[in-house]
Amino acid sequence: MNGLVIVGAGGFARETAQAVADAGEFKLLGHLDDNPALHGTEVDGVPVLGGCDLVHELPDARVVVCVGNPGDYAARARLVRRLALTQDRYATVVHPTASVSRSSTVGPGSVLLAHCVLTAAVRVGAHVAVMPHVVLTHDDVVEEYATLASGVRLGGGARLERGAYAGSGALIREGTTVGAWSLIGMGSTVLGDVPPGEVWAGSPARRLRAAPAPALDELSTQQLGGPVA
Repeated sequence: MNGLVIVGAGGFARETAQAVADAGEFKLLGHLDDNPALHGTEVDGVPVLGGCDLVHELPDARVVVCVGNPGDYAARARLVRRLALTQDRYATVVHPTASVSRSSTVGPGSVLLAHCVLTAAVRVGAHVAVMPHVVLTHDDVVEEYATLASGVRLGGGARLERGAYAGSGALIREGTTVGAWSLIGMGSTVLGDVPPGEVWAGSPARRLRAAPAPALDELSTQQLGGPVA
């Protein structure tokens, strides 16, 4: 059984740790986090081994990066770039209750939590966070670094571009594109394309403002590789 470390020790990282335990595919070695107050402690019974850069001293361990929140949902992308690991170091974590069709693909470093569904020919890129009860239907594309909070639903042929964030319970109409590093508010209904780098909310969703500065910074640098094929 391969060893695995989770980069991060917050809520998403803790949820991922439980998914790892339930799936039984990897031996969880512990969390890595840059908060020194956590070093040497345990989170839900899992040790915090040290800072994130300790990953380089564990060359045989597989890795998932589980950081970010609605206020800074670009954090995962920045940390992946900082660690500069080869793609083969990254694990893909899939909770045993997730349903992933044979025609769907999930990229390295991505996490699928409990009861999410990928129906047919869904493509999920690298380092994507898919929370519980997310439904991705036929031909959806979710590009790298995107986050789908619990209960998100995408109609067929929808696309979340790089780093997009869909809040809890958001509904995204079939054939619709949410632009890179845009954020969709919780419970929103997206009926048309959303440009890159914006915050939309409501039912139907409308533009509220520009995306948070960290997301706009990532949008402007465009240094994180091309979109999922």
